[in-house]
Amino acid sequence: MSARRKGRELALQVLYQLDMSGESSEQALRTFADSFEHTPGSREFGEALVRGVLDQREQIDASIAEASEHWRLERLSRIDANVIRIAVYEMTTPPGLPPQIAINEAIEVARKFGTTDSAAFVNGVLDAVGKRLRAAGA
Repeated sequence: MSARRKGRELALQVLYQLDMSGESSEQALRTFADSFEHTPGSREFGEALVRGVLDQREQIDASIAEASEHWRLERLSRIDANVIRIAVYEMTTPPGLPPQIAINEAIEVARKFGTTDSAAFVNGVLDAVGKRLRAAGA
């Protein structure tokens, strides 16, 4: 597994922990970094994703809400919502991961951590986000 994939998984677990516990991001990062196997590159990448998603959560959630027809963000599973947030962050933060790569990575993480329907759902929402970004020239 690549360091970046492992970093995405670490970021997902930290964001999920934050949603469930309300603890600080620094405390959650330390807990996961000390508890799970990772490479230095995966930890740094995961930490950057967590900080970026938290810093831009309002804008990320607005992008998701626009693309999620008939679904309110608060109704999504916490796993699916955070997988989508990470991918949107990666697509919208310079230099910007190409949408198809961000979507494919998110699908793989959703398959590992989500439900049997998560990968298809994540794919649909992120495809809609990607189309909106392309239409806006981002």
